[in-house]
Amino acid sequence: MQMDTNSGSKKLVSLICLIAGAVLAAVALIQDISGSGASWRGAALIIGAVGILFGMYLFPTQKHHRSIINFIFVFPLLFTFGVTVIIPLCLGVFYSFSDWDGIRMTQMVGLDNYISMFRDPAFLWSVLITILFVVLNMILVNVVAFCLALLCTQKLKGVSFFRAAYFLPNLIGGIVLGYVWQFVFNNVLLKFTNNISLLASTNSAFACIIIVYIWQYAGYIMLIYVTGLTQIPGEILEASQIDGANAFTTLFKIKIPMIAATITICTFLTLTSAFKQFDVNMALTNGAGAVTGFMGKFLTNGTQMLALNIYNTAISKNSYALGQAKAILFFVLLAFVSIIQVSISNKKEVEM
Repeated sequence: MQMDTNSGSKKLVSLICLIAGAVLAAVALIQDISGSGASWRGAALIIGAVGILFGMYLFPTQKHHRSIINFIFVFPLLFTFGVTVIIPLCLGVFYSFSDWDGIRMTQMVGLDNYISMFRDPAFLWSVLITILFVVLNMILVNVVAFCLALLCTQKLKGVSFFRAAYFLPNLIGGIVLGYVWQFVFNNVLLKFTNNISLLASTNSAFACIIIVYIWQYAGYIMLIYVTGLTQIPGEILEASQIDGANAFTTLFKIKIPMIAATITICTFLTLTSAFKQFDVNMALTNGAGAVTGFMGKFLTNGTQMLALNIYNTAISKNSYALGQAKAILFFVLLAFVSIIQVSISNKKEVEM
């Protein structure tokens, strides 16, 4: 009887904690959506989450207690992911249909932000050059990185030094890297370009961004290719040499098919990184560049890619709702392209 009483008390306390925690968390989220500016929202969300966990822990069940304990240990990571990714994403979708100004909103505007976005030639230009940038860099970065990986897997003296040297640019921040290369293009290379900066023309400035991106990112991708190449069994390579296969045949018939999974990973990483290019773009050109005749307009954002366009819309122009709508489209576009790329790469892996 006493056992039943204790179990009933535990269950009551557990339910109280669960309900109170859920209410606190819901109120905190509602306050955030309404933009009331209440200072207690963060504390209420955390206390609510702790209350839910405590209620789950106290709940008197033997069958699922182990699962509950496991969930509690995983919860800090899930909570952090939810607060920093899932909740902001959901709120972002909500705000994209409103007139949110970064602090509060007064009304829902429906699809007005999305219609305005697709009517903006500057935004559509940013989408086009971003897609072009992604395609070019997916090819060039992987080709350069693979060639460097082949070089760094040869039996040469000082190969460890070369691996470190090629990887070093990836450790430099994009903003610093952009300003360093801006100095190079504007000053050091002037004597090779008839005293005209390579950043003065939209086309050459766009090419400069590609060069800097390859220089920064190829070393990182190279290390992944090096890992894949070094895992190819030596017996297979020795057997190919005995059979009379030359270097060209060994490369295309043995090495590349055996690192198909590595190629998929590198292509995916290059695609997502190129799509999100922001810091080098901002530091090197800040999106400047003249474009004439696009949709009958004269544009001044010839080198402004999508991430920088979203930033300038939200921060510089103080149009947070419109910027959020662009960010949602950016997310959908990136997810769609990534899924297609991974699907195609996986099919090629099976064929190889």
